Amino acid sequence: MARIIAVANQKGGVGKTTTCVNLASALADMNYRTLLVDLDPQGNATVGCGISGRELEISALEVLQAECDITDAMIQVEKLGLDVLPSNSDLTAAEVSLLQIDEREYRLKKALEKVAHQYAWIIIDCPPSLNMLTLNALTAASSVLIPMQCEYYALEGLASLLETIEQVRSSVNPGLEIEGLLRTMYDGRNNLSGAVSEQLTEHFGERVYRTLIPRNIRVAEAPSYGLPVLRYAPASRGALAYLGLAGEVLRRNRKRQAE
Repeated sequence: MARIIAVANQKGGVGKTTTCVNLASALADMNYRTLLVDLDPQGNATVGCGISGRELEISALEVLQAECDITDAMIQVEKLGLDVLPSNSDLTAAEVSLLQIDEREYRLKKALEKVAHQYAWIIIDCPPSLNMLTLNALTAASSVLIPMQCEYYALEGLASLLETIEQVRSSVNPGLEIEGLLRTMYDGRNNLSGAVSEQLTEHFGERVYRTLIPRNIRVAEAPSYGLPVLRYAPASRGALAYLGLAGEVLRRNRKRQAE
């Protein structure tokens, strides 16, 4: 059965989608059956895998509205060796339509239950806000991976997200765990980055990944080519960092299973 990781942070621009695409790609490259779920109406994870959001006939929207089966909406991306449940701006409609449906927070969970046995990993890209789509992701997930920049405002936003995770755990998903905190766009020359990084490690200990995702131009360029940085520039610092993250995720999962 798949380990389902929701990658969430209500603050935009922290490398959330980049982390989803590259973690999913790295796991697929390691021969793990992987599904990437794009639950962000911006559809950037979809585009980042080389899929045109404009040309989608069915997507995550129809799945959440129970208008089609999840297997009909998924796209196999052969060049990356993974599957994608795509989305585009139409998904914004789900935020409104789901509010009128009973058990609305379980829609994604029920859809994924049909295919979870086919995968080792399911990675969900959440929107940069704490809305009904994010709630669906947190209800369906085994755990939450939180990417964040090492800056002051990031710490403030983290408190709100942790509070939301706790509310979800106490109401609809008691098994929800924090997968880990990932420091992104890290610049070691910046004193603030170092100070915030130390604070995170001090407060969250082993929950903070050792891997640091550096500011790297190759990481920023890769989406415009519809590729993860692991394929666009495999020798770059950014690609090597995401490989390191995938290795950490796998080691933590093996440790969890052994306990």
